[in-house]
Amino acid sequence: MTTHEMTDSAMPDWEKRFRAPRVGLPEWAEDAPDRSLFVSNATGTYELYAWDRATGTRRQATDRPNGTTDGTLSPDGEWIWWFSDTDGDEFGTWVRQPFAGGDDLPATPGLEPSYPAGLAIGRDGTAVVGRSTDEDGTTLHVCRGDGTAPVEIYRHRESAGVGDLSHDGTLLAIEHTEHGDAMHSALRVVTLDGTTVAELDDSKGGTEELGLEVLGFAPVAGDTRLLIGHQRRGRWEPMIWDVAAGTEEELAVDLPGDVGAEWYPDGSALLIAHSREARSELWRYDLAGRSLERVDTPAGTVSGATARPDGTVEYLWSSAAEPSSVRSTAGGIVLDAPGMTAPGSVPVEDAWVDGPGGRIHALVQRPVGHGDGPFPTIFEIHGGPTWHDSDAFTATPAAWLDHGFAVVRVNYRGSTGYGREWTDALKYRVGLIELEDIAAVRAWAVSSGLADPARLVLSGGSWGGYLTLLGLGTQPEAWAIGLAAVPVADYVTAYHDEMEALKALDRTLFGGTPEEVPDRFAASSPLTYVDAVRAPVYIAAGVNDPRCPIRQIDNYVDRLAARGAVHQVYRYDAGHGSLVVDERIKQVRMELNFALAHLSI
Repeated sequence: MTTHEMTDSAMPDWEKRFRAPRVGLPEWAEDAPDRSLFVSNATGTYELYAWDRATGTRRQATDRPNGTTDGTLSPDGEWIWWFSDTDGDEFGTWVRQPFAGGDDLPATPGLEPSYPAGLAIGRDGTAVVGRSTDEDGTTLHVCRGDGTAPVEIYRHRESAGVGDLSHDGTLLAIEHTEHGDAMHSALRVVTLDGTTVAELDDSKGGTEELGLEVLGFAPVAGDTRLLIGHQRRGRWEPMIWDVAAGTEEELAVDLPGDVGAEWYPDGSALLIAHSREARSELWRYDLAGRSLERVDTPAGTVSGATARPDGTVEYLWSSAAEPSSVRSTAGGIVLDAPGMTAPGSVPVEDAWVDGPGGRIHALVQRPVGHGDGPFPTIFEIHGGPTWHDSDAFTATPAAWLDHGFAVVRVNYRGSTGYGREWTDALKYRVGLIELEDIAAVRAWAVSSGLADPARLVLSGGSWGGYLTLLGLGTQPEAWAIGLAAVPVADYVTAYHDEMEALKALDRTLFGGTPEEVPDRFAASSPLTYVDAVRAPVYIAAGVNDPRCPIRQIDNYVDRLAARGAVHQVYRYDAGHGSLVVDERIKQVRMELNFALAHLSI
């Protein structure tokens, strides 16, 4: 019996969590709010869907073998723009199709394929398109949509991106890293001929680099206020920058943790997203009264939210125990996908562990019905590195819990949500700093009786896969199994083969190129320690991956094979992960089988 022939009752819960249809937070057209665009896996592949709220009709807009998730609506709601790459390689061009359906058309004729660096669409159909290539660095182009050739208005070797267009389409906000620090952007506002109107740079060329981010122009005609995020007090906070008047207004949002924001549609208030210690919540900040009011959401994680024209707020919510849903402050579920319902999972517990750089926050889940422990335990290490694990629903940890494993997720130094110093701490000793924190949490997990020290699995994808391979080589006695998906394995080769924007990030993290700081790259490369690896290793790699390219993984695998180390490699025909549900299930099943076989469970 194939998985497609299984009844719901015959299918294991862990697989149902992947197969259950889910939807993302709908984006709505600014001038046609009944027209929305969302992502769903309803067909078994993540694709874009058009939703006409007035009629209730939903239509699948894209249909590609490896899926599509990068798309947006024009302000008038007439057009769906989506990014067309090749088999997940992230290199391609923008395409557009009518909202009501019809043929796909080239959206930016005259522009060669590239990696995307942002997109903003004006009310007159003008689009500003960001491109990134190895040859050109970052370029921004104005595409008028009238048959004239695109006009380049920005070019720099360092990474940059489109921020936002003003309501009237006359001003463009750009995030750039011309100062050479790819982790901390500066801002520039230009007219559409590239003339600079205003600049804001908190990096100041000093030892304490501070970042800025574009959150959006005021949604009001003639309004030159730009909502931005800053780090001037050691965390992300919102500020209003009037680019015409040259004034800056820091907003006194007295909440601990990182604070993001977006405009309410009439410009009268801000929707505040507050993130702290792996949870998040929403608030409304009234600009006239400078007052803060809580938006009622359940405990857990809000992974996206938007204020509607009627003042209600729609948000995508989940917790580790409860699958995600799109909800509204008006009450109830806004959008769902028909089909089976994903089973719930186990709530998380918080663990705070003293580490070499300060207290480390870990999220812990214990399997139900498998005794009191110690348990075989998997350390699921998040990617990024500037990201964090949260109290949110994730199908992969739930699969391990179903098989009797405890799950530990560590928000190591480099993670977001714990202040700027925590995020910025990993420079120059890349990977090694994160592993110090993971080792501290591992010691706690063993000493507390949670984890069986003989059955510890180190696992992760992307940066988490990199830390897995580096951990197996630098902490060979600590881990019984290693599972690395789309990892950095040979850092020097990875640097030379990866997309240009990641080269810029690596130069920031290491303080230079492999030729300029070879000792740092060697100290942080899993390939340096491959001969010390003792644990069986499973590696999954996308052959079209521009972030963790295949050649550097092959170099690492060749070294494992040369000394007869126990390993298994799975190469799949996609990029940095897969948008196909069957493929995701296949990979999780292979990881489970590999671990269960080698741990004799």
